Amino acid sequence: MDIFSLIPQFGSIAYTIGAFIIALSVIVAVHEYGHYIVGRWSGIHAEVFSIGFGPVLWSRTDKRGTRWQIALLPFGGYVKFLGDANAASGKDEEAMNEISEQSPEELRRTMHGAPLWARTATVAAGPVFNFVMSILVFGLIFWSQGVSREPLTVGSLHPLPGTVQELQDGDEIIAIAGMPTPDFDQEGAWSDYTEALPVEPVLDYTVIRDGQTLDVSAPWLFPPLIQQVTPRSAAMDIQLAQGDVITAVDGDPIFAFEQLKEHVEGSDGKVLLLDVWRDGAELEFALAPRRTDEPQPDGGFVTHWRIGIVGGMMLVPATEPAGLWDSLTGGVQQTGRIIEGSLSGIWHMVTGAISTCNMSGPIGIAETSGAMASQGAQSFIFFIAVLSTAVGLLNLFPIPALDGGHLVFYAYEAVAGKPPSDLALRVLMGIGVTIILSLMLFSVSNDLFC
Repeated sequence: MDIFSLIPQFGSIAYTIGAFIIALSVIVAVHEYGHYIVGRWSGIHAEVFSIGFGPVLWSRTDKRGTRWQIALLPFGGYVKFLGDANAASGKDEEAMNEISEQSPEELRRTMHGAPLWARTATVAAGPVFNFVMSILVFGLIFWSQGVSREPLTVGSLHPLPGTVQELQDGDEIIAIAGMPTPDFDQEGAWSDYTEALPVEPVLDYTVIRDGQTLDVSAPWLFPPLIQQVTPRSAAMDIQLAQGDVITAVDGDPIFAFEQLKEHVEGSDGKVLLLDVWRDGAELEFALAPRRTDEPQPDGGFVTHWRIGIVGGMMLVPATEPAGLWDSLTGGVQQTGRIIEGSLSGIWHMVTGAISTCNMSGPIGIAETSGAMASQGAQSFIFFIAVLSTAVGLLNLFPIPALDGGHLVFYAYEAVAGKPPSDLALRVLMGIGVTIILSLMLFSVSNDLFC
């Protein structure tokens, strides 16, 4: 084997690992900072704030006596509070003896001696900060993208092969094939509108240009243009790219994304031969569609054959600035959709309605990190926000050793008037660690064999 043939592959792997470490470190830092800052506000002293585990690569101690550090293994992190019987310390019994000898003022600064409300707020803050981060990132993306101008206005045109294109930047499209264009804020209006349009390679567009109403010819509104490639998909595997235009499937010329979709859904998984136009060059690819479980607005799932691409209009709509409130509202709604979809997906996997292969592990997340980073900074940042929501939700599951498990213990203490016994805590924590390790092994096996 030529050793130099491994260099591109190694570079790809290194890029994927680097993107994964960056994504995970940002999410862990936000999560742990939530624990730290709310703990500090609640009067609980943090001894260590660590990004990563294992040997310490860098550290410094601030004026409050908290040691901030970066450790060698970047797969997580922790905050060690004063008196915290943390498994990371390995000195549970010694720590508890020290706590019992402290004055009331010193005891109040420990996690063990803090009031129930302070411990609850500190533990809950980690997932909450993950959700807040997601909302802010999504909101910032919505704000930077703006909202589409009314009526549909050409911001720019995507290059397409061999088509009549008489639209120009700045044209306001008021009708297509004689049908007035709908407003963007009408839910479902555009999907109904495009279904009613005649499916032809070239349509008549009525536009307002420089104050004059004109009829011009332009391609079908939704061509088989790739605007995004889904990570870990058939399209990603054969290196289809953003901007590619699929001109034929199995020798059958196509001009509409819906035609491509019909070929893929009717393939029954057999290999399809694609003719692809890329920056003026004609290329050929072969790929087999894969069964994909897709979430639906009603919370259910539908299984379709998919190749893993996202299409869009043959033009980029002109936008205008979005309001701050609308952007934040969009961020909240996007975060809510991810939470709802995740819970629905878990339920459908548990009931057997969809395949458990939908659960990705660290390898799958790393691959997705690299794929999204390769599609640009905005895609990568969007993915980090999605992953932050997922991490926040996971940590709220009522599993001992996770934040949700601790919150269950605190709820028991609030009702019973005392915390669970040490024996019960040790048994439950052992069960929790076993569950977490089992889920990790299961997800890794999915990454390797699904």
